[in-house]
Amino acid sequence: MGFDRFCSLDRSDPFWDWNRTWHTSNPDLTPCFQNTVLVWLPCLYLWISAPLYLVYLRRNNHGYICMSHLNKAKTAVGFLLWIICWSDVFYSFWERSYGSTGPAPVHFVSPTLLGLTMLLAALLVQYERMKGVQSSGVMLIFWLLALLCATVSFRSRILQALNQPLTVSVWRYTTFYIYYALLLVALFLSCLTDQPPLFSQAVKDSNPCPEPGASFLSRISFWWITRMMVTGYRRPLEEKDLWSLNPDDQSHKVVPQLVRRWNSECQKVKRTEQKTMYSPKRAAHTDAKEGRAVEESEILLVKSPKKTKEPSLFWALCLTFGPYFLISCLYKIIQDILMFVGPEILRLLIRFVNDSSAPSWQGFFYTALLFICTCVQSLILQRYFHVCFVSGMRLRTAIIGAVYRKALVISSAARRTSTVGEIVNLMSVDAQRFMDLITYINMIWSAPLQVVLALYFLWQNLGPSVLAGVAVMLLMVPVNAVIAMKTKTYQVAQMKSKDNRIKLMNEMLNGIKVLKLYAWELAFKDKVSEIRESELKVLKKAAYLGAVSTFTWVCAPFLVALSTFSVYVLIDEHNVLDAQKAFVSLALFNILRFPLNMLPMVISSMVQASVSLKRLRVFLSHEELQEDSVDHKAVAGSPHSITIVDGVFSWSRAESPTLKRLNVCIPEGSLVAVVGHVGSGKSSLLSALLGEMDKLEGTVAVKGSVAYIPQQAWIQNSSLRDNILFGQERMETWYQRVVEACALQPDLEILPAGDETEIGEKGVNLSGGQKQRVSLARAVYCDRAVYLLDDPLSAVDAHVGKHIFDHVIGPQGLLKDKTRVLVTHGLSYLPQAHLILVMVEGEITEVGSYQQLMATDGAFAEFLRTYATVDQTDNDESVPKSGAKGIENGSVTALVGSPGPNSASKLSLMDKEEKELSKKTKDPKVGKLTEADKASTGRVKLSVFWSYLKAIGVALSCISLLLFLAHHLVSLFSNYWLSLWTDDPVVNGTQPNRLMRLGVYGALGVSQGVAVFGYSLSMSIGGILASRYLHQSMLYDVLRSPMYFFERTPSGNLVNRFAKEMDTIDTVIPSILKMFMGSMFNVMGACVIILIATPLVAIVIPVLGLLYFLVQRFYVASSRQLKRLESVSRSPIYTHFNETLLGTSVIRAFGEQERFIRESDQRVDHNQKAYYPSIVANRWLAVRLEFVGNCIVSFAALFAVIARESLSPGIMGLSISYALQLTASLTWLVRMSSDVETNIVAVERVKEYSDTEKEAEWTHESSSLPPGWPTTGCIDIKGFGLRYREDLDLAIRNISISITGGEKVGIVGRTGAGKSSLTLGLFRIIEASKGSIFIDGVDISQLGLHELRSRITIIPQDPVLFSGSLRMNLDPFDSYSDEEVWRALEFSHLKSFVSGLPDKLSHECSEGGENLSVGQRQLLCLARALLRKTKILVLDEATAAVDMETDNLIQSTIRSQFEDCTVLTIAHRLNTIMDYTRVLVLDKGEMAEFDSPSSLISQRGAFYKMAKDAGLV
Repeated sequence: MGFDRFCSLDRSDPFWDWNRTWHTSNPDLTPCFQNTVLVWLPCLYLWISAPLYLVYLRRNNHGYICMSHLNKAKTAVGFLLWIICWSDVFYSFWERSYGSTGPAPVHFVSPTLLGLTMLLAALLVQYERMKGVQSSGVMLIFWLLALLCATVSFRSRILQALNQPLTVSVWRYTTFYIYYALLLVALFLSCLTDQPPLFSQAVKDSNPCPEPGASFLSRISFWWITRMMVTGYRRPLEEKDLWSLNPDDQSHKVVPQLVRRWNSECQKVKRTEQKTMYSPKRAAHTDAKEGRAVEESEILLVKSPKKTKEPSLFWALCLTFGPYFLISCLYKIIQDILMFVGPEILRLLIRFVNDSSAPSWQGFFYTALLFICTCVQSLILQRYFHVCFVSGMRLRTAIIGAVYRKALVISSAARRTSTVGEIVNLMSVDAQRFMDLITYINMIWSAPLQVVLALYFLWQNLGPSVLAGVAVMLLMVPVNAVIAMKTKTYQVAQMKSKDNRIKLMNEMLNGIKVLKLYAWELAFKDKVSEIRESELKVLKKAAYLGAVSTFTWVCAPFLVALSTFSVYVLIDEHNVLDAQKAFVSLALFNILRFPLNMLPMVISSMVQASVSLKRLRVFLSHEELQEDSVDHKAVAGSPHSITIVDGVFSWSRAESPTLKRLNVCIPEGSLVAVVGHVGSGKSSLLSALLGEMDKLEGTVAVKGSVAYIPQQAWIQNSSLRDNILFGQERMETWYQRVVEACALQPDLEILPAGDETEIGEKGVNLSGGQKQRVSLARAVYCDRAVYLLDDPLSAVDAHVGKHIFDHVIGPQGLLKDKTRVLVTHGLSYLPQAHLILVMVEGEITEVGSYQQLMATDGAFAEFLRTYATVDQTDNDESVPKSGAKGIENGSVTALVGSPGPNSASKLSLMDKEEKELSKKTKDPKVGKLTEADKASTGRVKLSVFWSYLKAIGVALSCISLLLFLAHHLVSLFSNYWLSLWTDDPVVNGTQPNRLMRLGVYGALGVSQGVAVFGYSLSMSIGGILASRYLHQSMLYDVLRSPMYFFERTPSGNLVNRFAKEMDTIDTVIPSILKMFMGSMFNVMGACVIILIATPLVAIVIPVLGLLYFLVQRFYVASSRQLKRLESVSRSPIYTHFNETLLGTSVIRAFGEQERFIRESDQRVDHNQKAYYPSIVANRWLAVRLEFVGNCIVSFAALFAVIARESLSPGIMGLSISYALQLTASLTWLVRMSSDVETNIVAVERVKEYSDTEKEAEWTHESSSLPPGWPTTGCIDIKGFGLRYREDLDLAIRNISISITGGEKVGIVGRTGAGKSSLTLGLFRIIEASKGSIFIDGVDISQLGLHELRSRITIIPQDPVLFSGSLRMNLDPFDSYSDEEVWRALEFSHLKSFVSGLPDKLSHECSEGGENLSVGQRQLLCLARALLRKTKILVLDEATAAVDMETDNLIQSTIRSQFEDCTVLTIAHRLNTIMDYTRVLVLDKGEMAEFDSPSSLISQRGAFYKMAKDAGLV
């Protein structure tokens, strides 16, 4: 071979020598090999990677780093190394000219090559510095390689110097040792990290992410996150501990890339379309003579495009994220190959133990190789996952950003095709699906690769009998697929029941007051339980399926092994199953298990993602608004502010035009009123001016900036001040003027924190009029040239409207110099308008001033006649119409929870609070709404686990544990049996008792299966029992809570407990506990086996166990908190998006799109800021745990090598194949234990309500009540007083009255006098603080609540119905016959209506009774009262809801039907109680007057005043 000549001229130095390197107790490589391969290897690496690296550096420039000591040192070392190498070359030349025999060619070639490489390294260091690389992986690997190769030579040179001192060349030795020392220095230096580049993000940032500045080693081991983990371990992490995102992951970097690619895709498609068709536009503008030609070209047009190509979103995504994602594919390939190193080394180790003549260093060599390979595999795998997760994260950011940006420009026609919910789902669900898929998508090619490799190795091991095992595996795939399909159908069914249950719960919580007043809780509890039972039935079926699938998943590897081994042993009796064959195969089968299980999962999630992809593509391809439809660069000189010439507009291209033949010229600074009937196109006209409609013909010009006030005010969820400022600077004086002009001053005084008060979503805590005025204030504050006002005065009272017109819109208002287009129905404002446009069916029929139009007597005059009658009444009655709302401004009711039946009572409490509030300075904290759900912190208490176990049942829990234990013991024993079998002696080439071994092995397998099935089933059934018990007790606890509990707790929180937390308890907790137990027993089993095989490991396991425990505690503490922070910051993204969708027209009109896009991006980044550390924390954990696992594997192998004399190959194979699985189990165990902790919180939150305050008992056991009580209906109230909360004053005090049976008593008083509070006390919704109430001589506080509430009846203020049949709404307990129900309907004047319905009594009411009119609902409540026909009837007279006619019906029915009953009426209209026997007048919670109406009027007191105001006197 030429190599030998190359290394030494006399061929004394061969290239390779087996006896010298392998079959010896002291191995060494030949000098030739050392001088060639070991020198060339690092050089080759650097020269191959340098060009790629340079290209990469040119593309990714991070800025310029100044010269530092570190950099100078690195460069200096590089140059020194270069000099050393050259000195070697010169020495060789010198030798050649002076020595007797010239040196071999290798002494010239190798140092030259090495010298050039060192020069390249030194130059690379400088180039990196100029491109801003702080720590370089490429260089680190190069120095490491060079050092490793040099270490081999180092050892052999020392050996040579000791054994053959004469052959030593002093010069070369000296240079080599200097070279070696310099390499050490270089390696050390490349581990350090340089300063950040100039002008980098990190310098400006307050809390930058340490990742870009971390050294290469810190990055591959994820060491850089440790600081955060330590912080998280010491105290719960908070918002301020989170780092800012890396610039590459931020929205403003990621989103534009995708948007750009997507737009270019769309352009491509458009270009190809334009090539294929004619454009008929040119023809259309020619003369009419060519009409024929036009039509022909249009006909051609229809035929030519066969199928337009869709722009491909997939391709856009690939181009955007592909390059970065491709790195992960590289990592994955390396990792897949390294996976099979474990079984191969296991084979070599078993061979080594079998071969007693092998030198012992080989065993240590294998062990070291195993450790290095597993560690490299861990690092590469975690790096791979990191790349995947970061890609997923960027993908989600990009999709959310793209959807948001699109939603702002989408045309109204397209907007109608998808609901708000659907668009929000694109962001939440579909973006999430992509994110989840990206982590697994590589399995599509990786799984087949792993399967093929595993089969190849197995075939080598066992030959064709592998096919038996493969057949079993392939059989499992369809079984699992069928199970998955079935599970899916069950899931759908369960979701359906769950939706029904939540809907019902929602209604119950909204109408909880009615349930309590009627004592209907139990009926509804049974309804919910019934739905719940059907849900649990489905869950049970799913649990049986789950048990089957767990059975297949756990037993598959065993069945595969069993089938393979039995076929192998039975084909040919000379096939001996030895340790090498058995355990290497087992290890390979374990590898096979993962890809085969993953494939179906990945495919199904790809199918889901493709659906999402299609939905996203459709949304992103929707047509956008025409940007040029409104011309804002109107001619500067023209006097007109707004002009429309021959305008034709429609909402979508497909529909006929909504507005036709529009010609409008509006002079600058004029006030224009637009009037017309409902649906005549007034709002559409404003939309056309805003450019929201499709302009089919004509031109529109609007001079200057625009402000727009929509008909339905759009309010953001932020403080009132932010709603008015709307992103402008704050100018104090102007702000005050605007607020006063818009009549907001009184409201600000009432709101708890003034203009700092937080306004809820969609403005829930403002009344309609307040919203409208805030919307107006926003427009006025912005100070634009043109104002488009869409009926802003409709929602406010007449006097407020007048104030606003005078101070804002009218000729003397703030806007007097602006152009104002006002759509209005208020006729009183028309005379002050400069110009009036009259619209009829989308056309402007008349234009002119008020006087001109009145003179012509056209459509306008007719319009006046229709509306004048209505308007007159409006103007006279400046008193608000709604009873409890109080004056428009004073609508405080809405602030404190729902303005429900209790708003009157609420007001009484508010009155006092208000006075105190106005004294105090306004405190922003007061402005917060109800208490939010708190994110809990800290560890979960053991009591929670205990309460869950009790819910399952202690016996069942113990049985499950025993079955678990049995399964794992049997599984251990079956593998131990296998190792005994492989150690059987071989007689004449066969194993004599192999059939007995095989039989026992099979039997163990079957019993293992039974145990698996058993524990899987018992766990699932236990989980269902627990969730049934927990749900029942929570439902009972919530229903037993007093009324004020529901006022304080947002119904969202309660519904969330019933929906999300229950779902977790139903489905998630049992499966997580199963996996947790499984992985825990796996780990314990593996440790036991390793300890049996090599007892020496006992020294190491406690140390590693402690390390493991520490890592786990560190991780769980931080991870749990990061998860919470992430979920807390997720919902603002969607709420903001929801808000934006509702207000797109306003945002576009004000031109604020950029600000909203920024805000959305910021919220996404804020969410990713918590998500990014949590994915890195997972990687951090995995690297550390896999290291612990790798150590255990290596120690098991090491001690096995040490004790190979006493070890049988079977036991060693067993111990190492278990150890190889251990790494995965350890990681899984921590993952599961943290999941158990995060999810068991659900149990805690469900139990939470068992500790809150409860109402009094519903019924008493020994009830002493006579059956027909109350028989006469006497009510005696003695010194009665009650308060709403402990810390408030009495709402009503010392009231003492006695009412005889059959009396009719009216209760009157101004808003907040405590009228409703009295009835609440009568029903014990609020317990008395003082005094007592007797009914027929029985003290009501001694009764059970249901006994009391079911014997007296109330017709509440707002009629609440529940979804269900009419019959159920009247009589939920089915305690009356149909005749009685019909009779009640007849008396309540509903008989004709109900009998006209197709389903009569079983007519379904929709949620809240929305398919009945308010009047009909009120009559139904009357029918309820008629059915119960108790001796005492309380009427909370609701007049706002009912028209006069219905009111008279109700009154007459009550007079005839409840003649002999005691009736208490809270009256808002005094005329209904003028004929009552007595009237109670309340004032500020005390009794003012109590007498018959006639004598009260003659006393000229408070009642007389009220009667006078009502015009009754």
